[in-house]
Order: sequence, then structure tokens, then C-alpha cells
Amino acid sequence: MAEANLDPVFQIQRVYLKDVSLEQPNSPAILLNQEQPGVDIQLGVDAAPVADGMFEVTVTATVHTKIADKTVFLVEAKQAGIFEIRNMEGDQLNAILGIACPQIVYPYLRSNVADVIQRGGFPPVHLAEINFQAMYEQQQVEAAAAVASTAPQIIV
Repeated sequence: MAEANLDPVFQIQRVYLKDVSLEQPNSPAILLNQEQPGVDIQLGVDAAPVADGMFEVTVTATVHTKIADKTVFLVEAKQAGIFEIRNMEGDQLNAILGIACPQIVYPYLRSNVADVIQRGGFPPVHLAEINFQAMYEQQQVEAAAAVASTAPQIIV
């Protein structure tokens, strides 16, 4: 009888643009304003199993620029990847999904966001490089603190 191969497997199956939108609700009037807009950038990472040993990891960016209280443009983009990950469990699997996979997907997201903004008639906004390991470790610390704060206190 053949033994099952228990070597860890990590393979990229596909990287794709899952969703993108550009809104310019105050155009064309806002385009005549010479003020420098404020820029707010939000990033998120999500991972979900899609089949046995297959996971979809999505990195989301929202870029919202405003002058005073008026939106210049709003870009929302989701870049995703499908990864085959086998024979990894617990912390090792979570680290792969929270660090390695987003590091692979994120450069595509950066490029697509800059391209959409430029095609909308604006100078491209280049998203900063992200240290996904530091982000993951911070989330782990916050999750541990949340668990500790909800644990019952025993006073002797």
C-alpha cells in the first residue's frame, strides 16, 4: 500500500482581480478645484477555504480622496489569489494565509489601483509597501489581548 505524501504543499493556482470600482460623484466641478485633496487609504486581508486544500486570499484597498467634504474620487479594489496549501495546520497555516499569500497578491493590487486612478484622469496613487508579517503579528497581539480582556477574573 502506498504511503500518503505528507510533505507540505504551497502553490499559487491563480491571481486575479476580483472587483474594482471608481467613483467620481462630484465631477466635473471638483476637477476645477486646485486644492490638494486629502487621501485616506484602507487595506484589508481576508482568507477563506474554497475546496479541500484550496484557499482564496483577498487583499482589499479603498482609496478615498476629498477636498473639504466633497469626494474627488473613490476607488475600491479587491485582488485575490487561489492557493493550494496542504499538510500545514494551525499557526503555520494561519501565517501562510496572513503573510505569504497577501505578499504575493498585493503587488497586483498596487498596480491595478494606480492604473484605475490614472485612467480616471488623476495622477496615480501608489500604495505603500506593506510588511504583512508585522501586520499579522500585530493582529495576533490584538487578538490575544481581546481574549485576555474577556477572560473571567479570579480574585482570591
